[in-house]
Amino acid sequence: MFRRREPVPFAFVAEADRFRSNVAPPPRQRASAGQIAARWLLGLTIVAGLVGSLVLGMPALSSPASTPAQQSQASQGH
Repeated sequence: MFRRREPVPFAFVAEADRFRSNVAPPPRQRASAGQIAARWLLGLTIVAGLVGSLVLGMPALSSPASTPAQQSQASQGH
């Protein structure tokens, strides 16, 4: 009535979770002072570019409320 399942040919993949290696990975190398400075400089450049674009773009996005609406000469009947 109930059949046993046949073994999977790739059963070693299922057993890979139980496998533990006794070989430790090499330790990560610390970044040099030049690399750290370069990362900070890149980050500051990106932030300064975003802030600068926001500062320069804000006047273009704001609508002038104090200036009267200009009318064309055609609307004045000339």
